Amino acid sequence: MKKSLRRLPTGLAALAVAVSAVTLPVPDANADVDVSTQSLKGADGKDYTITNHVDKSALEKSTSDGKPKEWLVVWAGDENIADTVVPDVRNLPGSLAGGTGKAANALPGPDFLAVIDATKGSPGYGQVVNTITVGPLVENEPHHMQYVWHKGDTIYAGSLFLGATYAFDVSALPNVKLKGISLPTQTLGGSVPDAYWTLKDGTAYATYMGGPVVPGPYRYSDGSVHLGNGFAGSPGEVVRFDQNAQVLSESPAATPGGDNAKLCDNLPRIGTPTCANPHGIQAREDLNTLVTSDYAEPRNIILDPVKAPSPYLRRPTVRTWDISDRNHPKLKSVSYLPDGPRANPKDPLHNESRAAMETTVTNLPGHKGAFAQTMQGGAVFYTPDITAPEPHWRQVFDDGAASVNFDPANDANGGSSNGGWMQTSPDDRFLYRAIQGRAPGTFGKDDPGTTGGVYTLDVQKLVNAGDDYQCNIDTIEESEQGGTESDCPTLAGTTPINPGIAAAGPHWGAYDNFTLGPDGKYGETQTPGRLAVSNYFVARTGNDGDHKVNMVNLGPDGKVSVDDTFRDEVTGEVGINFNRRSWPHGEFGNAKPHSELFVVSEEHLK
Repeated sequence: MKKSLRRLPTGLAALAVAVSAVTLPVPDANADVDVSTQSLKGADGKDYTITNHVDKSALEKSTSDGKPKEWLVVWAGDENIADTVVPDVRNLPGSLAGGTGKAANALPGPDFLAVIDATKGSPGYGQVVNTITVGPLVENEPHHMQYVWHKGDTIYAGSLFLGATYAFDVSALPNVKLKGISLPTQTLGGSVPDAYWTLKDGTAYATYMGGPVVPGPYRYSDGSVHLGNGFAGSPGEVVRFDQNAQVLSESPAATPGGDNAKLCDNLPRIGTPTCANPHGIQAREDLNTLVTSDYAEPRNIILDPVKAPSPYLRRPTVRTWDISDRNHPKLKSVSYLPDGPRANPKDPLHNESRAAMETTVTNLPGHKGAFAQTMQGGAVFYTPDITAPEPHWRQVFDDGAASVNFDPANDANGGSSNGGWMQTSPDDRFLYRAIQGRAPGTFGKDDPGTTGGVYTLDVQKLVNAGDDYQCNIDTIEESEQGGTESDCPTLAGTTPINPGIAAAGPHWGAYDNFTLGPDGKYGETQTPGRLAVSNYFVARTGNDGDHKVNMVNLGPDGKVSVDDTFRDEVTGEVGINFNRRSWPHGEFGNAKPHSELFVVSEEHLK
């Protein structure tokens, strides 16, 4: 398991890192790459840049059929010595042990967006056509963008370690423009940006999982004051951005009286204990309701990947917000997810309720429900009405019931499944889920771990049952085999990713919400035909993955299978491998792909 070689900065030290410029070596000029740089001033008066590196031969190959293109945009970080233990340095391409130029990929390089041809049947299907590097900040640890991209949307992309949010214009893909950047000094009430949800007016809500940048009291946009324990601590907040990533408001996720002291640790302790570390975020604008899920106090997870100081640093809470006033989300409720039949008082870290990483809303006007999932707990929960004053959540599925389908060697224990991405289909028929798998040794030295993959649940009966739903996972048999009540979700499809390799499955994903019409224009669909998933979490937590992006076919019945035609243009292997020596922007070596979106340029959209 990898250990961090450098502590995450806290307080004002974080600001110093975040706004410092790092001089990067310039790669050798490549006549086959079109390079263009754009610069704009940040709030600190300094220049922030992006540079497009369009591979002309790859673009020519992709567009040679004359058909409109669909693109997969991947937000990726440069791998370097800070992500690896010292013995591994020799294995980095062009490492300190030898090589030429940038000695090389042991030192920080630029983070980037990769633009990949995602047009099924294209002669360039799977080719990296452009890499858009960001500067001067390095070691952003690129994390999440929004969950789905719609026509006209800005892409919001978060910098987990440095506390920045980038706003990208993707209307003219494969080229990208920088619309703006939010620096940590503009969001002093929170740190460690995680996920984004775009609104119909083009603005976005973002979860800032960590605490105020500087320890002590902070006054938020609504006038309330809450005490925080500093950068990457607690409590976090929800930020609203305009289309250029300029801050419109900061709203505290903390409650005035704090949360349950027995279930919510903070290190260092603060006056009122809190679980307010929002990670997942989704909204129903028609219901004026926002839902966020609390994952963990981030710095205490990243600093000790072997074992966090307390299992109660992982959160069991989901929050709902009133967004009638879009600019001032008002916290309505804090719900504690219940423990289930696997719960063990001696091992609370792996109880079903632990580490509520993601939440996803239903979409159709007749439905008001939402799902939540836990990363360490390995469970899926449901509430039928997010508008209720106090939503009631019940467990409706356990990752263990799907895990046994990825690999016959997997056991049916969903604890510590390391499940990440979860999303409802636009028509509310299916729930999509990405599972990284359990690391070897999690439950003792003889634990071989489990392999990961993608599974889909048919949730139609559940969401149509309304407040009268009956499903409740309350026995070990139901954990391992699925719920017995008639409206429980049923397993529609499973496919392994990296079969036979424990904890190497996908962390994140996105569904393809576009389809090509007979008029040669792309429009949005209610029935996605594929997903893209990325096999990387955060290296400094010990959950690294194999750095591949895979395409997964999605059938109308929910069945899934890996698309074996989506292949790396360098190795020919299935899946796009981000562990490579050379990119259009130079020989910077391995990269870490965290999140992805399907995007179509403006000219090819209805």
